[in-house]
Amino acid sequence: MITRDVAEFVAHARTLAPDVGPATARAAFLVSPDGFMRAEQSAQDNRYMAGAEAFDADAALHEHHALHRALAQDVPVICFPGDDATPDAVFPNNVFATARVGGEPRLIVGRMRHEVRRREAERADIRRFFRDALGYAEIDLSTQPHPCELTGALVIDRARGIGFCGLSERCDETGAARMHEAFGLRATLTFDLAPGEYHTNVVLAVLAGRVALVHQEGLVSPGLVAALDALYPDQVVELDAAEQAAFAGNAISLTEGRVWMSRRAYAALRPSSLARLAAAGLAVHSVALDAIEAGGGSLRCCVAEVF
Repeated sequence: MITRDVAEFVAHARTLAPDVGPATARAAFLVSPDGFMRAEQSAQDNRYMAGAEAFDADAALHEHHALHRALAQDVPVICFPGDDATPDAVFPNNVFATARVGGEPRLIVGRMRHEVRRREAERADIRRFFRDALGYAEIDLSTQPHPCELTGALVIDRARGIGFCGLSERCDETGAARMHEAFGLRATLTFDLAPGEYHTNVVLAVLAGRVALVHQEGLVSPGLVAALDALYPDQVVELDAAEQAAFAGNAISLTEGRVWMSRRAYAALRPSSLARLAAAGLAVHSVALDAIEAGGGSLRCCVAEVF
């Protein structure tokens, strides 16, 4: 099922057991911020991106090393080199993703809106690693015309096999349908993002298949928060504007008991939000990413999950 009808989606999703697979990834990969600088094409529809003078490639590289070390506490993490020709490559989750569908491991390559990011999808080394070294089937969406920026646009509850896909210039209806099929999802809810929002994962996160972070004002879907409440009873943390602006919604869980976000996001969390996460059994851990956040994304955007 893929639908805009919130009630229809919830009625179906509530019948689905969390039996598709593990809620969290078994590994992750990063792409080093080599050549990290402002990409003017991406800045056209990314209001979170700083001016060129705020970019510090050396500081971003130092932060990225610290991020790698931190996440490796939870799962094996590998890092591919960056490239001066792809200044946004530090955010690989928009371009590359993995899934297991009917027992088949898949590498999914997304279609990026901007040409500067479409260059990332052409990387032969990442494709070869998954195809030749790990034996993943390759699902290449990058050559079709409909934008579908993978887990930037599509937030997935991996255990249930359900998705929440925000539509914008970075993902249209057809792109959402192609991702729904590529990830082998059982149900996907599509909705419009609020004007000025470019990716779903800055306003919504599903953590370890049981907790949701959401900033309602970022979504043009009045019933979505109620839908989350129905699917994750007493496990929905509503972020205020300050928390969301600090990238608190751009978070990820790589294990059942921990959520990672940037240091700035963690500092912005209200005591009530921290208490809700603690009550849900999620300890909040953070890494300083001020330099990387100049690029208009945060911690979750840096992490491509390996399932």
